Amino acid sequence: MTRMTMTPVEMPVATHGFFIDGRWMDEGDIVEVKSPFDGSVVGRVTQGRREHAEAAIAAAVKAFGTTRRLPAFERQRVLRRVAESIAARREEFARTIVQEAGKPIKLARTEVDRAVFIFNVAAEEATRIYGEYLPLDWQEFTAGRWGIVKRFPLGPVAGITPFNFPLHLVAHKVAPAIAAGCSMVLKPAPQTPISSLLLAECIQQAGWPDGGLNVLPLSNEDASLLVTDERIKLISFTGSVPVGWDIKRRAGKKKVALELGGNAGAIVHSDADLAYAAERCVTGGFAYAGQTCISVQRILVEQSVYGRFTDLLVEGVKKLTTGDPMEESTDVGPLIRESDAVRVTQWIEEAIHSGARLLCGGGRQGSVVEPTVLTGTKSEMKVNCLEIFGPVVTVEPYNTFEEALRRINHSNYGLQAGLFTRDVKLLFQAYDELEVGAVIAGDVPSFRIDQMPYGGIKDSGLGREGLRYAIEEMTEPKLLVMNVH
Repeated sequence: MTRMTMTPVEMPVATHGFFIDGRWMDEGDIVEVKSPFDGSVVGRVTQGRREHAEAAIAAAVKAFGTTRRLPAFERQRVLRRVAESIAARREEFARTIVQEAGKPIKLARTEVDRAVFIFNVAAEEATRIYGEYLPLDWQEFTAGRWGIVKRFPLGPVAGITPFNFPLHLVAHKVAPAIAAGCSMVLKPAPQTPISSLLLAECIQQAGWPDGGLNVLPLSNEDASLLVTDERIKLISFTGSVPVGWDIKRRAGKKKVALELGGNAGAIVHSDADLAYAAERCVTGGFAYAGQTCISVQRILVEQSVYGRFTDLLVEGVKKLTTGDPMEESTDVGPLIRESDAVRVTQWIEEAIHSGARLLCGGGRQGSVVEPTVLTGTKSEMKVNCLEIFGPVVTVEPYNTFEEALRRINHSNYGLQAGLFTRDVKLLFQAYDELEVGAVIAGDVPSFRIDQMPYGGIKDSGLGREGLRYAIEEMTEPKLLVMNVH
């Protein structure tokens, strides 16, 4: 699966093949994977072509005849073995995530731990895919009839994953597919394919049937076959808004689950613990340089405590350490590409030019952007109305709680929102009125534990992830009606 080559400075760089029908293949085009931090080559992968995508789909279709019939205990056993394998290779996975995604090492280790958790929860959920009994004798002519509803695996699934969580978000597609008995073709992000290929090793060794998981890097053009081929029954996509909705448009009759972008808002009311709220907003706004779709981007603070909260926020942001993601002390590493760092600083400069004030940060060194806080912004500025996907937050005062809710809803996105208040009435008002997939009370919108239903409305997506909820997306109910006469 892996062969070693040498760079001009005699540093070993692994070349990874792709995985189809239980076999490792290296007959495609060699593509370099580069560090977002310093541009060094950290690995090479073999990128498949259209004929390989065709072979992967065919393998998944064939394997589905086996995976759909596997009893729950066997699917559970495979999932537990995968979890154990990831845990045993924790540091290898973590360092791979740092190298290809630029994620600080301490966050990379957390990502690996969450992947272990996902597979363990999926193992539990594999044994509790429940149905229901239906009494059907509600009319005289239906006397003696009853029914049962059982969920059946949908069929081969296409998983398309982003760069920002190259193991965690892959696990969120692969683990429920195994639990449901679905086969899968996985296309990892071009910037971060190696973590997926290492995961494929773990799944192969765990005994999942050949063809049950196929992992291959593809160009966007060749990957289009996964979208249009009728043999694929579900596309599970996590990525950008334009790409996601275009996939839905081209997908034909197949089901589509979309986890897309956001510009998450947090409300800090005057009765909140301001120190705690500020601490959580620092974490939620700047972890992984803001490159998460539920990263805190817009903070609204009640006018009476705005000054105190903002001082605490800026003080916390200034303590963050930027730099080499392999260093244990680093809090904020690089953006995935230098072009993204350039874009983020341009948006900051545009906001300042239009009247915003820079409270801290704003600078850039290569692909690393300084953690930035802006105030005096307007709703139509890009730093507010678009997804910045960088280490930038805006903080603004509000006068009434109703105004804060309206401003959070004034967005094309609706993924998650955070609310810091001790007032239960306000909490339930927000729950009733905010146009999001989840309201996080007492914390930032960046909170997620992996078994909860996760997803959004409006431009933020369609469907839900989180093990039980993803399994529902990957299965369909079938009714059996019994007539005992």
